[in-house]
Amino acid sequence: MSPLNPILDNIPTTPGKFKPEKSPLHFLHHRLRVHTTLPKLTLVFLAFIFLFFFLSPPSPTAPRRTLRSTSWENHVKSSAKPRSRAAPIVLVTGAAGFVGSHAAVALKRRGNGVVGLDNFNPYYDVSLKKARKLQLLDRAGVFIVEGDINDAVLLRKLFSLVKFSHVLHLAAQAGVRYAMVNPSSYVESNVDGFVNLLEVAKSVNPQPVIVWASSSSVYGLNSKVPFSEKDRTDQPASLYAATKKAGEEIAHSYNHIYGLSITGLRFFTVYGPWGRPDMAYFFFTRDILKRRPISIYEGAGHVTVARDFTYIDDIVKGCLAAIDTAKKSTGSGGKKKGEAQFRIINLGNTSPVSVNKLVSILEKLLKVKAKKKVVLMPRNGDVPFTHANVTLARKELGYMPSTDLETGLGKFVKWYLEFYGGKKKSSW
Repeated sequence: MSPLNPILDNIPTTPGKFKPEKSPLHFLHHRLRVHTTLPKLTLVFLAFIFLFFFLSPPSPTAPRRTLRSTSWENHVKSSAKPRSRAAPIVLVTGAAGFVGSHAAVALKRRGNGVVGLDNFNPYYDVSLKKARKLQLLDRAGVFIVEGDINDAVLLRKLFSLVKFSHVLHLAAQAGVRYAMVNPSSYVESNVDGFVNLLEVAKSVNPQPVIVWASSSSVYGLNSKVPFSEKDRTDQPASLYAATKKAGEEIAHSYNHIYGLSITGLRFFTVYGPWGRPDMAYFFFTRDILKRRPISIYEGAGHVTVARDFTYIDDIVKGCLAAIDTAKKSTGSGGKKKGEAQFRIINLGNTSPVSVNKLVSILEKLLKVKAKKKVVLMPRNGDVPFTHANVTLARKELGYMPSTDLETGLGKFVKWYLEFYGGKKKSSW
């Protein structure tokens, strides 16, 4: 592990509220002065109780945490230093995640001050998240605080250490199908966590700009394509989509009431190196290499399933452009002082590709014939088709996706084989 260990071993559960404790003898002396009429035996017993309670060492399995060690604070301040005074200082939540790690590194490399926050959620292999930290973030000089966005005390502590100009909020419970297994995790992270972050952000001075990840899933059962920001989004097909749509409405209310400048980015099927193992392109690659059969979904009536696959570098460019073009928040100390910017913008590739085509490209790159099994798409929240209209992204952000699926998958497969030590054995 990196010497910049992110685990906050030395933070109290309520940082910022630490006060030096008075000596236990002070309390004992006070009690003895007031109750001089008590029998001597009672006084001795009380003295024993006080001394035992205050002076007994903490349990070895639950060491007491204190603010006396400030090494993690120094790492946070150092990581937050930009190359120039004019450069943004960005708090990236979900920084050990797929998009978060790439975005944090890109911000740092261009000279921004960057601090990461991640709780290393075990939704998928935590070792992959730790590898992103070690091989991407640590090497770029991005310090990650291990903590949760639901921890308001921690968030306030971070904002007291650093005057963040922007928050790139990418922390979320991801995945459509997992919502059928653990629905509460989506509400806790995507709704409660987002509200908690906005509550802290609205109160600091100056208020930061918020750029956050919504999702193309909000288009749900919408049949009009390509999907435009003006299309209806009131028919979510999954709980994940519903929580992301709720996030957009919550963001609008904080923008309207408190003057927070907020930009929501609707990501369309992001893929690439260091990606998420729960995504089809990732587990198809794994199973094809292991000669396992793969299930290819089709819609009712043999409708082809297709996705607007968007390469990670294009998504990161969109995130950075959203930060650069965002206007400042207008509130101060929780009070709105003027109208603030509010934007919802699609980030996609604009070229949907069928899942069959995706598999064919992987077969070509891996030189292994897939064992395909075509099955009817289950009712688990997936939708048969996504297609982004990025007209607004071009206008607002200068967004121009440039990576086609075959090129992007080629980079992913190269990374996958190097990271997992796979060997291509042709079975054509």
